[in-house]
Amino acid sequence: MQDAVKTETRRPRSVEAAARPANDEVAAGQSVRVAALGDLHMKEDAAGYYKNLFLELNDEADILCLAGDLTDFGRTKEAENLAEDLRNLKIPVVAVLGNHDHECGQPEEVSRILRQAGVCMLGESTHIHHGIGFAGVKGFGGGFGRRMLGAFGEGAVKAFVQETIDECHKLEIALRSLHTEKKIVVLHYAPVEATVVGEPEQIFPFLGCSRLAETIDRYDITAVVHGHAHRGTFRGATPKGVPVFNVAVGIEKEGGKPYSVMEV
Repeated sequence: MQDAVKTETRRPRSVEAAARPANDEVAAGQSVRVAALGDLHMKEDAAGYYKNLFLELNDEADILCLAGDLTDFGRTKEAENLAEDLRNLKIPVVAVLGNHDHECGQPEEVSRILRQAGVCMLGESTHIHHGIGFAGVKGFGGGFGRRMLGAFGEGAVKAFVQETIDECHKLEIALRSLHTEKKIVVLHYAPVEATVVGEPEQIFPFLGCSRLAETIDRYDITAVVHGHAHRGTFRGATPKGVPVFNVAVGIEKEGGKPYSVMEV
């Protein structure tokens, strides 16, 4: 599985690649450059902050995945600022929301504004680009491996665990609908412990959950990207060996850019 994807630094965007119809299968030997970036945390007074970055990505990638926390507090103005910056992109964008995008209690409005800017919001929807399928959900916490929280005891604990189970169920429905040979999963919360290492261990249960990896490993997945763990680690893998990349803005990535680009 790890041979199916590799991260890269820079490669000019060819005219031939730009001209390919979005849902066409890629010819033998060709690869698609998938950029991924999480935790933008767009603010109300930061209009234009990401404009140059998105203009750069037009030449660096064929599609962009945004791994949640697109806004700082889920405010309308923050979403509108990001939407305006995203209009500088000439490549497709797929995205999931993060916990910050829920803070003001209007995640549907944040999604609506971003959809109007041309973003495919994953979840109930999937996306196919050059024969690669994209599915994603926000995810949720619960911890990893033998330390994973179980649905036992108080109702509040059971509700916490059920939130992750519900997110896994949404992801499974999306993955079942994709019949492409290559599939990319976009999350906000981490599916493996390896990519949150660097954060305080006390908060690991709030950074992701192994249940997400269990769902992913039931399918033939090419790679997973997520954010949320700002001080985590760039690369990890699921128990089945699917590559997992923490693409939060602050994570040091191969190539020294705030985003990651992988050839798929």
